[in-house]
Amino acid sequence: MGVREGSSLIVSAEGADADKALSVMHTLMQSLSAQEKADAELALKRQKSSPSWQAREDLAAIIGASAAPGMVVGQVYRKITHTLDVPDETGSLSDNASRLHKALRETKAQLQALSQETEQQLGKQEAKIFLAHIELLNDTDLITLVCQIMADGHGVAWAWNTGIERMANRLSALGNPVLAARATDLRDVGNRVLFHIAPELSNTTETACPDHPYILISDDLTPSDTAALDTTKVIGLATSEGGPTSHTAILARTLGLPALVGGGQGLLDIANGSQLILDGTAGRIYIDPNEDDISSAQEWITKLQAQQAKEAESRQLPAKTTDGTQILIGANINLPDQVAEAISEGAEGVGLMRTEFLYLERNDEPSEDEQYETYLAMSKNLEGRDLIVRTLDIGGDKQAPQLALPEEENPFLGVRGSRLLLRRADLLQPQLRALYRALKDGAKLSIMFPMVTSVGEFLKLRAICEDVRESMAAPSCPIGVMIEVPAAALEAKVLAKHADFFSIGTNDLTQYCLAMDRQNPTLAAEADSLHPAVLKLIKLTVDGAKDHNCWVGACGGIAGDPHGAAILSGLGVTELSMSPLDIPAVKARLRQNSMDELKALAQKALEAETSEAVRQLKEAE
Repeated sequence: MGVREGSSLIVSAEGADADKALSVMHTLMQSLSAQEKADAELALKRQKSSPSWQAREDLAAIIGASAAPGMVVGQVYRKITHTLDVPDETGSLSDNASRLHKALRETKAQLQALSQETEQQLGKQEAKIFLAHIELLNDTDLITLVCQIMADGHGVAWAWNTGIERMANRLSALGNPVLAARATDLRDVGNRVLFHIAPELSNTTETACPDHPYILISDDLTPSDTAALDTTKVIGLATSEGGPTSHTAILARTLGLPALVGGGQGLLDIANGSQLILDGTAGRIYIDPNEDDISSAQEWITKLQAQQAKEAESRQLPAKTTDGTQILIGANINLPDQVAEAISEGAEGVGLMRTEFLYLERNDEPSEDEQYETYLAMSKNLEGRDLIVRTLDIGGDKQAPQLALPEEENPFLGVRGSRLLLRRADLLQPQLRALYRALKDGAKLSIMFPMVTSVGEFLKLRAICEDVRESMAAPSCPIGVMIEVPAAALEAKVLAKHADFFSIGTNDLTQYCLAMDRQNPTLAAEADSLHPAVLKLIKLTVDGAKDHNCWVGACGGIAGDPHGAAILSGLGVTELSMSPLDIPAVKARLRQNSMDELKALAQKALEAETSEAVRQLKEAE
């Protein structure tokens, strides 16, 4: 609508439920506005305050806005956004509509997967960026506009691109920086759909990126561009457009890349290969530095790195309480090349490898050989550390279009996780063969089944594992259960007779316990995993496992929250797995207390009446 902060709006409604509709609309509008401000404030708080390097006064500089702190010296690679030449290939209206519908469905699934991965790697706030992109695709005005263009005789790809550009240009023309950033988001998600409609358009004409570290300069970067950056090569970034609260800036901060935004057109005039000093903290790029400038900047960077190294020393120390009880700390990751980062953050193993990411964001299924190579590489990269592999967890909020699963009215309560695996031997058997091949070739791993709701399910899965293992003459390995539904928690004592370990998925356990969709933004604040009812289910799980030598871990969101980790440990959870970035803070928290003190904290949490009361215990520690 193009409204600005401070604008007055009149909202009217007609009909029998008019008063109720107005009330809901008013509450929603207020919450959205508050959330936008809260997100921006959180992004700025995450920007660590640190002193800037003092450049000589006559050193030429381009001044922009600080998007992420830190300083780097390096060569420039300039990425210019190319305008796509989208052909107008006409076709029947019904065929065009079908292609558009298919592309929208595939893009939403892709974005949902990207959101899940971003949440695990970077955090919930960052993941919401891609959930918001899904909502952009639900805009009826956009879909109506595209359909009108197609009805006028234009092809689906051309119609879609034209519709996106018209709406993005409207937002950009309003002069509102927040809405201008949304125009970037709209073009980003628009290109995703376009590339599903016409995959050949995704081939870029850009020159290849350098194979050495470089500072990336561009007119603007989309959230997708930023999330996909190769941080082993990109050491800093600067854009001529954008602002410090844009989604791209938020992602840059989370990735730890020094960044500048809003540098203006002059930024794009810098020649490829030029040597620059990028000071993200000050929001400046220094042009044509001499040897003394570079030497001074590198001394400053070395000093900062030494300081950061000192702060990071404790990351590798075990999470051992003051009385000597050690809690094992693992990482939630997806691919072998993420192991090094996890270990550098202090991970002692992988507590959750999410194998569904081998299926998501692609148009075909991974072969048995591809899976085998991935599992073996993951284990080798861990160099003997523990690896827990969760079997394919598709369904609910994670969909893989290439599997052609039937649409369900309520997929969260439908055929997902282990229910799907028991119905699709074509998915389960290749994965198990790949896992046992890896074990046979020296991998050290455990197998974990998701969304188990009954002993019968698990016994069937365990028997299938044994059949595959015997047929391949492979070694055995621990086989565990994810505790994600109340039924599994309530039956933990029986399940523990047959399982080697449990891992509590606190996100789904919260969702099913509280009957709240954790993806629903209206309910997000209430779907709290520290709700006493959820904690009681966790306690039931731990108690049920005690008599059967079945250890209990946790791999959901509260495992990576220092306060939540303290409570879980006090409840008897002995292994916690989380996003690698959360590990240092969790380890530091667990080293502050004795196990008796953590047990006392957990008992207070169980006796609390609300999740708010549980969180307030943090202040009383």
